[in-house]
Amino acid sequence: MKRKYIRVSPMWRGGHARKDCVFVITDPHAPGMQGMDIAQVLTFFSFRLRGGYYPCAVVRWFNRVSEGPDDDMGMWMVKPSSIVIHVDTIFHSAHLIPVYGTEPLPLPIKFHHVLDIFTLFYVNRYADHHAFEIAS
Repeated sequence: MKRKYIRVSPMWRGGHARKDCVFVITDPHAPGMQGMDIAQVLTFFSFRLRGGYYPCAVVRWFNRVSEGPDDDMGMWMVKPSSIVIHVDTIFHSAHLIPVYGTEPLPLPIKFHHVLDIFTLFYVNRYADHHAFEIAS
């Protein structure tokens, strides 16, 4: 797999904040999405303790809604909460699609508001071929 950058920035290219989403390994023995969860990286930090170096990330965690992909969409569904994780558990970037309601969105809502406004998301397994392998 080629290297991808996970970005967290308060002002991405002079505009809005950027906080990438990632696949996080939670069970290295389970296949694909059954051994991973989704998180939005809020910040990276590290610390030293007793001679050890610990790179970490504060993340907004997205818990799986069920034990398998949605029957209609064929994608996993997730909802948010927050924790701190070790950076080594981050496997790959992830793309989330909000579960929209039936009403039109107000015009002031921009793409960078979506992860803060919606409470339920699909994990987009069609974002790239790596995501397809992970989330299938």
